[in-house]
Amino acid sequence: MRMQAAIMFQHGLPRPYASSTPLIIEDVELEGPGPGEVLIEIAAAGLCHSDLSAIEGIRPRPLPVVIGHEGAGIVRECGEGVTDLKPDDHVVTVFVSSCGGCRFCVRGRPNICPSGSAARAAGTLISGGKRIRRLNGEAVNHGSGLSLFAQYAVVARRSMVKVDSTIPLDDLAIFGCAVMTGAGAVLNTAGMQAGDTIAVLGLGGVGMNALFAAVAGGAERIIAIDTSVEKLGLARQWGATDTFLATDADCVERIRTATDGGVDTVIETAGNIQAMELAYAITARGGSVVSAGLPAQGANFSYMHAGLVSDEKSILGSYMGSCVPERDIPRFIGLYKRGKLPVERLKSGTLPLADINSAFDRLADGSVLRQLLRPNI
Repeated sequence: MRMQAAIMFQHGLPRPYASSTPLIIEDVELEGPGPGEVLIEIAAAGLCHSDLSAIEGIRPRPLPVVIGHEGAGIVRECGEGVTDLKPDDHVVTVFVSSCGGCRFCVRGRPNICPSGSAARAAGTLISGGKRIRRLNGEAVNHGSGLSLFAQYAVVARRSMVKVDSTIPLDDLAIFGCAVMTGAGAVLNTAGMQAGDTIAVLGLGGVGMNALFAAVAGGAERIIAIDTSVEKLGLARQWGATDTFLATDADCVERIRTATDGGVDTVIETAGNIQAMELAYAITARGGSVVSAGLPAQGANFSYMHAGLVSDEKSILGSYMGSCVPERDIPRFIGLYKRGKLPVERLKSGTLPLADINSAFDRLADGSVLRQLLRPNI
């Protein structure tokens, strides 16, 4: 079938993106779904900092590529062997494909399935196939096995979760990355308990979902940290008990004083080494840093090893919120239905494919939380 897609041919083009146009809108051909695959119509796709990192070249992808990894859609066709979905079902996409049979999958850790990582690096679906072609016949790579900055996508069955069709698809799209990564970091990786003290460092879409999860989970004290005064104001409205500006020279000292020596659990979502250093510095003895932000490839974080031992600190990575999507997306949607995970507050507007480059300028400026691409309007 013929459709429109936003293709990236180069990394690292300069801003403003509205002028340099790193994403080029083209008509392309999309092959139908193969065995174990599903064709979906993209209803909404979130613009995430991970997409921005690909555009900047911080986290490069095989080129040319259609990126976009957070979204929701409607099933239009099922490939051979897909018997548990049917046309018109609503689904949330999952940006880590998994095989279901490796030692990580069978231990409940599909988020770190090696076959998914290998497919992402190769720019293919988990089957090894590529389903997008330019009109000149050139194959186009898949971003995260999804390629959601397009009108339609062919994805692996294990790259989606069927969801309640009564929920607005604009809201559901945010569950595909920001909710899983942020809420999962708090409830899964950190294992936060009611009454805990927790800090969230970095208040983008992922960080705000971590904040929502901390509120929903009954944290006694929730400390929000960011470089934006406006985002700190929103965090206080949405449940933070304390807010600190990360750019203040005495930020670390002020937080450690306010928390009697540091925070028990710090969720780092900013994805840079300065943020990680701040997170580690404000962590109390016996506390833990959970890092859910992805920095540039090759970036290194260092610490005094003796202090790690004598203070019994922990440093934990959290990829996709340590989620099992089939388990966690429904439970997070359950919190949303009860008003405990108000993701609709994060929406910063919708846009058509033609405005996608300008939207990434706004994301890079830090002036928005979650913009939603609506490629079929």
